[in-house]
Amino acid sequence: MATSPLPTATASASKKRRSRGGTLALDEVKKLGTELLSSRSHLNHAPALLALLSPTAPLDLALEALISLQSFFVPLIPSIPSASAAANAGDAGSDPELVFGAWLRQRFDELVAALVELSVSPHSDDAIRDVALDALMDFVKLGKDGKFHSAIYHKFLYAVVHAADPVDMLLELLVSKYFKYTDIRYFTYTSLDKIANSLGSKTTGSGKDALQNGSDESKNRSSIFIHNIYNLLAHVPLMDFQKESTFDMWSTVGLSSKGENDSSKDTSTYINKKLKLKFTKAWLSFLKLPLPLDVYKEVLASIHQNVIPSMSNPSILCDFLTRSYDIGGVISVMALSGLFILMTQHGLEYPKFYEKLYALLTPAVFMAKHRSVFLQLLDTCLKSSYLPAYLAAAFAKRLSRLALSVPPAGALIIIALIHNLLRRHPSVNFLVHWVDESDSNATREASQSKKIGSDPFNQNDADPAKSGAMRSSLWEIDTLRHHYSSAVSRFVVSLEEDLTVRAKTTEMKITDFSSGSYATVFRDEVRRRLKQVPLAFYRTTPTSLFLGSDFPGWTFGDQHNSTVETTVEGNGKVEAVGASDSTPSKRLRMET
Repeated sequence: MATSPLPTATASASKKRRSRGGTLALDEVKKLGTELLSSRSHLNHAPALLALLSPTAPLDLALEALISLQSFFVPLIPSIPSASAAANAGDAGSDPELVFGAWLRQRFDELVAALVELSVSPHSDDAIRDVALDALMDFVKLGKDGKFHSAIYHKFLYAVVHAADPVDMLLELLVSKYFKYTDIRYFTYTSLDKIANSLGSKTTGSGKDALQNGSDESKNRSSIFIHNIYNLLAHVPLMDFQKESTFDMWSTVGLSSKGENDSSKDTSTYINKKLKLKFTKAWLSFLKLPLPLDVYKEVLASIHQNVIPSMSNPSILCDFLTRSYDIGGVISVMALSGLFILMTQHGLEYPKFYEKLYALLTPAVFMAKHRSVFLQLLDTCLKSSYLPAYLAAAFAKRLSRLALSVPPAGALIIIALIHNLLRRHPSVNFLVHWVDESDSNATREASQSKKIGSDPFNQNDADPAKSGAMRSSLWEIDTLRHHYSSAVSRFVVSLEEDLTVRAKTTEMKITDFSSGSYATVFRDEVRRRLKQVPLAFYRTTPTSLFLGSDFPGWTFGDQHNSTVETTVEGNGKVEAVGASDSTPSKRLRMET
């Protein structure tokens, strides 16, 4: 190869051109690009064009410079030396080709950095962001020997994760153009795994307490980075590993398989296995980070649908889910879905599951955002015929006690849940109508000495076995007959049926009630057609708020025409004597 003039642009010269770049006209930029593509003698135009690749540069100049630089570097990619080889070029003497290779490597790295900045920066125009991302992904595609250039792609994702501003527009471009390719998904999971591990090593502590350490600025930065990692993971489309047999690849080689002569079926199985493994590692590394509360809730709300089915070994999530389930409150409610799947489909053993579930039954659950899913899972968890009688009784009693304090929609759900419990577990039907069949004198004396109105059930005991539900009754359900909402008072009649006869009764679908609210109850009541409407009718106009028959022993009259005298007797009681011109006096006795 004939030697050619070597580029003389130094770092200081490049900075000077960068400062003068904004004064160039569009025709001048086109001329620089044309000359750069025509001969090596104009290699020094490359730094001048690179100076125009800035989010604040004029759009037409930046686009023209980007297109020229992309056209210049694409055919040279196979000859660009690696970073380590370029660093050793100075030790090789004055070989022009080695010096040119080192210079080319440096300019190419500057171009990649500029493209990453244009893609991620919130100040970039949508047009330049789109073109910059396409150019960057072309370089990723045209790696050495047609392989995926993972190093460039990692730099890009690192910049996306560490962006201080929202990257929603960039994520939309990635989803619409590139996340459909299997190798891009694969290397996305690979890079996010490394970035999450690196970020996790910089934080102290574990779990959500980690964000409490360090300065506010450090916590805010970590929170932003974690949000960005989650947004990337959540935007990568899920693959149906059972049905997926063909894979679209962005790079020429794609994901290499074990052997050249493997069948398409073996190759598909191999790629599925590799992709699942990277997916699992990326999510595990992410879940080890100190997640902000909003991200924590979003992960728990979707983990049973978007994460568990695609993992190579879902049981490794048991630590995260059991730790979340033990936190209590809304977090535990949201962790129940994933934990239930691990228990029923992947053999997870969790001895205190029902105790935790029992403790979650509070009035706040019936007003939570995700109450619908929780209540459906609650009904499913209580469906097993192997559930001990004391557990079924404890859940029925706790639900009936909650019926006194929840909204009308919550009372309807509770009635449906208790209906299903009594039907599935006939051994606890005694709670509906407790009858003491003992006639012994000792039992009667104990019953008489017992405080009237007391309930042996202890709602504050977190252990259902010690709650005393087996010695109680569902008296709270009987009070719902007089509930102010007619929908509740009508629906509670369903519990009067003999639920032990399963052939004559059917289970109630919790899905029909789980999404209820004040609005739905009001809407149903307004739509209901009434045959009779209660009215208040008086034959004569009332002269006072209360009638004398309402309060025997009291009289109500006009205060202006009556006087009241009070006397105190020695027994501590007050006697009030009322005198009126038109009615006889009436003695009123009041306790002091």
